[in-house]
Formats: sequence, C-alpha cells, structure tokens
Amino acid sequence: MKTIEEIHEIRKNKRKELDLRVNTSADTREKHILVCHGTGCTSSKSEKILENFKTIIKEKGIENVRVIKTGCFGLCAKGPIVIIRPEDTFYAMVTPDDCEEIIQTHIVEGKRVERLLCKDIDGSKVNSLDELNFYKKQKRIALKNCGVINPEDIDEYLAFDGYSALEKVLTQMSRDDVIKTISDSGLRGRGGAGFPTGKKWELTKVVEGKQKYVVCNADEGDPGAFMDRSILEGDPHCVLEAMAIAGYAIGANKGYIYVRAEYPIAVKRLKIAIEQARDYGLLGTKIFDRDFDFDIEIRLGAGAFVCGEETALLESIEGKRGQPRLKPPYPAQAGLWGKPTLINNVETYANITKIILNGAEWYSSIGTEKSKGTKVFALGGNVNNIGLVEVPMGTTLREIVFDIGGGLPNNREFKAAQTGGPSGGCIPKEHLDTPIDYESLKEIGSMMGSGGMIIMDDTKCMVNLARFYLEFTVSESCGKCTPCRIGTKRMLEILEKLCAGKGEEEDLEKLEELAKNIQSASVCGLGQCAPNPVISTMKYFREEFEEHAIKKECRTKECKAISKITVDPELCKGCGLCQRNCPVNAIKGEGRDKRVIDQDKCIKCGTCLSSCPFKAIK
Repeated sequence: MKTIEEIHEIRKNKRKELDLRVNTSADTREKHILVCHGTGCTSSKSEKILENFKTIIKEKGIENVRVIKTGCFGLCAKGPIVIIRPEDTFYAMVTPDDCEEIIQTHIVEGKRVERLLCKDIDGSKVNSLDELNFYKKQKRIALKNCGVINPEDIDEYLAFDGYSALEKVLTQMSRDDVIKTISDSGLRGRGGAGFPTGKKWELTKVVEGKQKYVVCNADEGDPGAFMDRSILEGDPHCVLEAMAIAGYAIGANKGYIYVRAEYPIAVKRLKIAIEQARDYGLLGTKIFDRDFDFDIEIRLGAGAFVCGEETALLESIEGKRGQPRLKPPYPAQAGLWGKPTLINNVETYANITKIILNGAEWYSSIGTEKSKGTKVFALGGNVNNIGLVEVPMGTTLREIVFDIGGGLPNNREFKAAQTGGPSGGCIPKEHLDTPIDYESLKEIGSMMGSGGMIIMDDTKCMVNLARFYLEFTVSESCGKCTPCRIGTKRMLEILEKLCAGKGEEEDLEKLEELAKNIQSASVCGLGQCAPNPVISTMKYFREEFEEHAIKKECRTKECKAISKITVDPELCKGCGLCQRNCPVNAIKGEGRDKRVIDQDKCIKCGTCLSSCPFKAIK
C-alpha cells in the first residue's frame, strides 16, 4: 500500500527519469532500447530479441542503457520493431541475430545501423517515428502510452499521469461532475453501436441499487480486429483506472473484465496490472484515502463471437451459456445477476482518463460535429502498412488507405474496404472520400463497428467475400432465435450456390428478402446486422452477383468452381513443364504436342500458371 505522497513522489521522479521516451532533446546520458512486445512482434521472436539485448549489454559491461518491453507501436508490417531513445531511431524487421550489431554500432560506436533503418513506402529511409507517413496523420489518445511505457511496470504508468484522473475525480469532482464531463466530451461507445457514453453512465447511476457493477467488454471477435487486444497489451492500467472512475460515477464497487482466452499476453498483463494496483492501494478499499472501494476481476471468454453482445457477455460471466437476453430490461436496469450494470468496451475506457485530465472541451474539439474524438482501426488486407492506426473522426477513407496505409501492394487498384466486420458493410472506391464517422458510414450502408478495416484490391470477388462473412456468422450464431439460426444458413447456401456456378437469377431476390427478414426479426444486434455484408456488396457490386447467377462467371477468377484454366494453343511450345508440375495429372499431351487441360480433373491450383515460361496458360 502506497500513501498519496509516495504515489506523487513516484510519479514526479519517474517522469524525470523517463523524459527521454517522449523528448528527443532530453538532457540524459542514458539510452532506452524499446522492443515491441505485442502479439505480432512476439510471434516474430521479439522475446528473443529482448533477451539478446540484455545478455549482450551485460557481457560488454555497458552502462546507462536499458532494454524496455513495450506494447504495440502500430506499424505491424515492419515488425519486430526496435526504437532507441532519446534519438528516436526506428529499426524495422529486426531479428535476434541483429542485436549484436545494434549494440556495437549504435550504442558503443554511436552510429546508426543503416540497413535496419525503417523504410517508408517510397523506399526512403527514416530516422525516427515522426518521419514516417504512417504516423503523420494519426492522433494517439487511446493508444497514447502504447509503445512508450513498459505495460508490466505500474511506476512507468504513474510517470505519464497514471491514476491522476482517478485522484482528481475522487478529490475534486462529484459523481455528477464526472458524468457531465464525459457527456460534454461527446464520447460515444467504441464497441460498434456508438451510444453516447455519458448517457449510458447516467442511466446506470440513476437506477436505485445497493450493488452495481462495471464491466469491460474485451471480447473482440471480428475477423482481423486487434484494437482492444493491443490496448490491453500496451497500456492495461488505463482501462483499470477508467473502470474505477466509472465505478465512482455510477456508485459501483466491483468491476469485471471479460477478455478472450485467445489473448494470453493481454490476460497476463491485466493480471499483473491488477495485482500492482492492489499493492499500491489504487484498487481495493479507501482509494486515495476517500470513502470509495473498487476492485476488478478477470473473466475469460471461450471465444464465442456472440459474447461480444453485451447481454450474452453478462450471461457468460454468470456461468451460463452465452446467449442474448431480450431487452428491455437493459443492463443499466438489470444486468449482471440482475443488478444495474455499466458495460463499455476497452477503447471507450481508454479515452476516459484523458478526457478527465484534459477536459471535455479539449476532446470535443477533435473529430466531427456528431462523432467526437479519435477512432482506432486495425488496418489489414491488401494494404502496405498493415497495423494499428488512430485517427481523428472525420478522416477520410482515402487518407487512411493511401496516406497512412501506404496504398495497395503491387500498385493494384482499390476495390473496397470492409468496416464493422461481420456486422458491417463494404465501402466501394466511389466513396473513398467519405469521412469515417458514425453518421457518414451509416449513410453509405456500412458501420464503424469495433474498428476492423479490411482493404481489398481488384483481385477480390465480392460474392465470395459475402460468402466468407456469412460463413463466419452461421458458425458463430448462438442459435437462440430462428431468423438468425436458420435465415443466415439459408443465405449462406445461396451464396455457396452462386460461387459454385449453380445459382439462378431468382436467388438474388431470395437473398434480399431473407436479409430484410433477418434484420427485422432477430433478437440481438448481431443477428440484425448479420446480413449487412451481403446487402452492401449487392448494392455496390450487383453486376458481380448477376454474372455469377446468370453467366456462371467470376470476373476475378477467385471462385474456382466457375473458372477454367486453359492452354492457349498459339502460345504453347509443347515443353511439358506444366504437365510435369501438375499434381493431379490433369494435363494431356506427348512430345512437342500442344498441351490440353482435362477440366474434370483440374483442381485449379494454379501450379501450371506459375510453371509456364511462355504465359500460354490462362
């Protein structure tokens, strides 16, 4: 247990010590080697890089150098990432074997390792983070500490104003003051629906009840989404602090974080952070010597997509099967074990402490009229700079894809972006200049969702894309209501027929009719949004659906069942390379004969395409 004075002293002294993390002109002889230890870089041996640095520094007897484990820097395409501060040198795609050279050349000799310097999309080398186009249009609020602090060291969190917001609300603000600040900021829920956060807090506060709960929804289930995971891995204390602030505001003394068991690093760091906060007296009883008690427990989810829906999540915490409840009553009225319950997702909580410290006016000055602040996106798919980005609301899709994302690989043409995951929709190229905010996305048939953004180039079949998302939804349906359980299955069957070349024109009308019925009759929001990927792709790419249904053709050749691989007799030289490489002996011909492909045997693997030196196979 730390006294208030001790916490203040740690915060003050540690900040001086860590000034070089954010100040390139810091007056220090010390150097900090920051090694990304998020899931992506960890999978590429960043743990070994960390160990190698420490071992080499110890063996060489080098002083004034620290090796720091951090969370995600965001630019996952360049991982593993190593940053050396205060000079802010950015090394990309580092391997364990590079550690010796970095220490000798950079630390001992004072010269940069040129071959490891990060390169921008145009091929130019950059010396620091700020020089990269990837970061120039970003504004990090929720991700403020990620890549800066060691997420397993509470003192480093304290150094960057950690738990100052909690102290402020407990010592200077009433419960109503806190809720008014959050309401005036314009913060909306970042889990998908965009419900005003302050209003949700107020609705939970006014309900009478001796026992109330605060819940963090960290069940991030959208394919390709990793925003919440990265925040928990890189800055877990910001979520704990925000939940305590929410507990004070609504009158709750207990919190639960519902997190996927598939996030082992996030779970580990959450456990460490909770124990550290308890040891310092920042969770538990009489926090900051005030009459306020609050503690947090972790609950692991088994990976069911439906448990991202708030009432299904509550059922799972209670030990029941994760299925949505009928609403009303809403969780604010009767949530966990029938008690008033506040539920927000990780990114929503990650904004709270910054709003408390900087004020509602500061936060509301960022973004658009109705969508305030920033939004974190997991940028993936056919884009050069795959990674985690945080941009002000209102940033256009074009800016995200081409300025931050660096455009598409191999200069392919942009075709569409999928936002909102299985509940969202496609944004075609004619809407590249659409501002990314709640209202604008809804107008064009998509949605913000939790923040997954998958970019697709002109090689992608939109019918197959719709099939992929429906396949996911069908497998993840909880089965509680017939429209979702049966309706999505029927939609998937039609899409599979289309991709197999067995569909008919009337199937398109059936798809639209089923989509409307599922939207209007499903019990929960996940079921109601399940047809969205199909509706939006049919709206913007209907000609592709018609080609599949009527002509039995796939223009991108992604649907292999309705594509053919043939040999152009004018270009074929009879060399037989394709025949020798075919894994199923589907190519016929002898000697210098022109080769012919047996369509009944061909599995359309594409081996012959890559093996033909004369480009005779189409």
